[in-house]
Amino acid sequence: MPKGSIFKPELIFIFLLMLLGLVIMIVSIGYGFGSFRRPGPGLYPFFVALIIITSSIILLAVGLKSKGSEPLFNRRTLNIFLMMFVTFILWIIAMPFLGYVLVTFAATYCFCKVMRLEGWMKPLALSAGTALFIYLLFDYWLYIDLPRGILG
Repeated sequence: MPKGSIFKPELIFIFLLMLLGLVIMIVSIGYGFGSFRRPGPGLYPFFVALIIITSSIILLAVGLKSKGSEPLFNRRTLNIFLMMFVTFILWIIAMPFLGYVLVTFAATYCFCKVMRLEGWMKPLALSAGTALFIYLLFDYWLYIDLPRGILG
């Protein structure tokens, strides 16, 4: 394709995202909004869909104005994508056995290293902070049981 071509994979994704936002908005209208004192089940999804549609329109306009684009995947970005994909898969597989907090710590550390965060102290601190935040938010404050795994 020529360099200034209108066909760009990211524009197709943005358009599909805009359609998804439109579907969510239509379905949420069917659920009803309620009132601000007693919000209905459709109020929150409606506003989320509105944000998705607005963001998609802005991104679509910017994408159509841009002249050229670089390839979707080169060797480096493909390697990063594959390593992050494998990390996500391992995260899902290991969670029931090792527990949510421990696997989140390990996955966050792997993500930091894949994204080339320098040193070992910064990824370690970010991983520990993320795992602690997840634990405090869901298990301590919201009383939602996370998979405990071997920490049982």
